[in-house]
Amino acid sequence: MKLKGRVALLTAAAGAGIGQATARIIAREGGTVVITDIHPERTLSVAKTIKEEYGVEALGMQCDVTQRDEVEAVVKTTFDKYDRIDILVNNAGTNRPSQIVDMTDEDWEMVINTCLRGAFYFCRAVLPFMIKQNFGRIINIASTAAFMGLDHGHAHYAAAKAGLMAFTRCLAMEAAPHYITANTIAPGFIHNEFIPHIYPKQEIERMNQSIPYPRKGVPEDVANTALFLVSDEGEYITGQTICVAGGSWMH
Repeated sequence: MKLKGRVALLTAAAGAGIGQATARIIAREGGTVVITDIHPERTLSVAKTIKEEYGVEALGMQCDVTQRDEVEAVVKTTFDKYDRIDILVNNAGTNRPSQIVDMTDEDWEMVINTCLRGAFYFCRAVLPFMIKQNFGRIINIASTAAFMGLDHGHAHYAAAKAGLMAFTRCLAMEAAPHYITANTIAPGFIHNEFIPHIYPKQEIERMNQSIPYPRKGVPEDVANTALFLVSDEGEYITGQTICVAGGSWMH
């Protein structure tokens, strides 16, 4: 029950990946979870399931992170209902693999807006509440793609995630006087059941072959790292990027 009494707000947390795994581990530790996702029915279903399984308060709300009014409404509703926001996990992201020469404006904007602009909207919206309560834990989910030169159509995604890391370091500096920490987690290739619907088989094989550790990464690997950072044990860590990649990126 490391997080009993804490209220956590998570984006893109109703899917099969990192967001829901993190929500579940926070709930397991006694935290209240606010699940947001762009899919309304799935969001309500996951919140209901978490509430039943872990016996904690859980709220589901639809939210498109690229829409400022929706982000601000979610934050306001959360604070109005629970009177605090302790943890923010910005997990929302998307990728539309495309070579730069073929990349459309729409592809670029969708990836940048979802991965970077959405995190900015949520951080800006929660900061006044965290500053007022003199406490907060912010985690932005980045990617090891931000460190690499890639030739597989991920330039916009890598740029967004690198920008997210730089943004988080500046956020950490500004927020530190208020006992608010901000960190990024940079997963490598993390498997979930929808990966085959996003990437072609050859790309999945290439990413798996880049991992020296002898098993696939799973969402719980990232969720466990997030738990450490938002718990009391991780209090003195801020402005950092922690890679969870099975050794596929070492620095």
